[in-house]
Amino acid sequence: MSKTINVVNELLVDIFNDILVIEQRALSEGEFKDLSITEMHTIDAIGMYEARSMSEVAYDLKITVGTLTTAINNLVKKGYVERKRIEEDRRVVLVQLTKRGKLAYRIHDKFHKDMVRATVEGLSEEQEQVLVGSLEKLNNFFKSKYNLTEGKGER
Repeated sequence: MSKTINVVNELLVDIFNDILVIEQRALSEGEFKDLSITEMHTIDAIGMYEARSMSEVAYDLKITVGTLTTAINNLVKKGYVERKRIEEDRRVVLVQLTKRGKLAYRIHDKFHKDMVRATVEGLSEEQEQVLVGSLEKLNNFFKSKYNLTEGKGER
C-alpha cells in the first residue's frame, strides 16, 4: 500500500504542477498573453452566457468581493469583462464577458475538455467508474478536511 501511496502522491503533484505550467505557457504564448492564470480562472467563473453578480463569482472562486473587484478592474481595462448595474437595485453590480472574454473562455474550456478526453479515452466503462469514484473521493476529502464549500463545479 505504501508504494501505491507514493506513486499516487507523485502523480497528483506532477499533474497539478503540469496543468499550471501548461495553462500559463498557453496563455503567455497565445493570443491572450495579457492574462494571468488567476484572471483566466476569473473569466471561467463568470461564465459564458449570463451576467452574474460579483458576490456569486467571488463565492465560486472562494475569494472576497474586494479581491474580486481588483481582478475585475483589470479585466475591464483589458477588454475581457464589462460591468453593469441592474435597474431594480443600482447597488448590485453584474459582470459579464465581452466578445474577447468569451473567446478566451472557449479556448480555456477546450483545453480542459481535451485534457479530460485524453484521460478517459480507451478506458472501459468499469475503469471510468473507478476513476470518477476515486476523483469524487479525493474531492470530498478536500472539501470536508479544508472546509471548502461547493462552487460551480463544472467547466
